[in-house]
Amino acid sequence: MANNAPASRPANPRFSSGPCAKIPTFELSKLSDAALGRSHRAAIGKEKLKAAIEETRDILGIPADYKIGIVPASDTGAVEMAMWSLLGARKATMVAWESFGSGWVSDVVKQLKIDAEVREAGYGEIVDFTTVDFNTDVVFTWNGTTSGVRLPNGDAIPADREGLTICDATSAAFAQDLPWDKLDVTTFSWQKVMGGEAAHGMLILSPRAVERLETYTPAWPMPKIFRMTKGGKLIDGIFKGETINTPSMLAVEDYLVALDWAREVGGLKGLMARADANAKVIWDFCEQKDWIANLAVDPATRSNTSVCLKFTDDRIQDGAAFAKAVAKRLEAEGVALDIGAYRDAPAGLRIWCGATVQTADVEALMPWLEYAFEAEIAAQG
Repeated sequence: MANNAPASRPANPRFSSGPCAKIPTFELSKLSDAALGRSHRAAIGKEKLKAAIEETRDILGIPADYKIGIVPASDTGAVEMAMWSLLGARKATMVAWESFGSGWVSDVVKQLKIDAEVREAGYGEIVDFTTVDFNTDVVFTWNGTTSGVRLPNGDAIPADREGLTICDATSAAFAQDLPWDKLDVTTFSWQKVMGGEAAHGMLILSPRAVERLETYTPAWPMPKIFRMTKGGKLIDGIFKGETINTPSMLAVEDYLVALDWAREVGGLKGLMARADANAKVIWDFCEQKDWIANLAVDPATRSNTSVCLKFTDDRIQDGAAFAKAVAKRLEAEGVALDIGAYRDAPAGLRIWCGATVQTADVEALMPWLEYAFEAEIAAQG
């Protein structure tokens, strides 16, 4: 049977897991109001930075007594800032089920050298949170960007915990419902679900996290870009738009435009619905095919943003080479860019399904995925 290329194609082939697709209505002209050439300390700069903070609070439903800051170095910088500033006061538990979570483990154990228990799960699985000691400080990733699994909810996190919860939510924020009362530190970056530009992180602190900052001084030197206190008090300006270092006002404007679009599609509920619809297209496709499957073992933990897939056909001779060849073929056809699995993850594909991706594009990609699979099976000889 001839393996013919599908007739329709995704209008936007950008399925990268970061930086992710821009909002569907994006045009450079939308950034014309950016405060370019102006100081971020000037009134206009402060106004836009404060707007980015408060619009984030409003759309995500972040409590009024939580602090939100724009910090350097994307989500990575925000997580490092939190760990270096807050950990060491009590024992820590490092929970990891994918590449970036494992990176946080390495930093805490090898760099900060604090007393920490390490709890890990393999790709496609998550750690059982009912067995985690939340009287320790617990560091974890809500949604595994490289493994395609997520924490389904925060039910296992006790309200009366003694330790802090530090959550990397970079591929969950704006796509999944985060229980703020269970999260003491939450981080994300603009270039994921909102399709913004990179290099800026968001750091969200609960009152409990602020109390720790004001009552605990780490034993190690603190780089300037990590410092959130002065004289034992929180530097409150950081959480009002007075950033530690100079932000890109063009990137700030781009984020504000994305937040406006988020409102237009129904706010958080609308964003979540878009991601769910995108992911469901792939889940349904996998259910219908016997040669591909979701990397997530338990359907309850399947990510609706970073959907990771594995090939399961017995005819495949070299799994890693096959998956790379499929991704390369789809890119060469111009129908799917940057969908290869992360370098440390199992061989397969990773298709971003966050809200800025159009469901029609995911639907158009599925026949191409089958076409590329069949073509590479035939190419094996």
